[in-house]
Amino acid sequence: MATASLRVRAPQRRPRPWRPIERYTHGHYALTENAAKHVSSFLSRRGKGVGLRLGVRTTGCSGLAYKLEYADEIRPEDHRFDSHGITVVVDPKSLPYLDGTELDFAKEGLNEGFKFNNPNVKDECGCGESPSTFE
Repeated sequence: MATASLRVRAPQRRPRPWRPIERYTHGHYALTENAAKHVSSFLSRRGKGVGLRLGVRTTGCSGLAYKLEYADEIRPEDHRFDSHGITVVVDPKSLPYLDGTELDFAKEGLNEGFKFNNPNVKDECGCGESPSTFE
């Protein structure tokens, strides 16, 4: 008795839609007036720095978390935006994740801190540190 072999072809992974980086170079990265005042105050007390660096880093429950730090220099690959007199610097890796993001400084009771208002986030993780899915 002959056995027939059945070849099952593995499903092809669909490539992600290609999105040119130019889409993000003219994006909207803004600070609220309140956040700009707070950053300006810290930069003047610090005595150095050219602005604020926004980004995402690999960590957190979902694999990505926001990164916020003072920018002491603007690297050649960085993208620079101005908002309320503050220079906002974004690295190329973070551009697609942060396109359209507004950074606010909020005070709620005894808690205060920066809050990312990101239209690209579809859902957030339970820890509150990182967005879990982006569009």
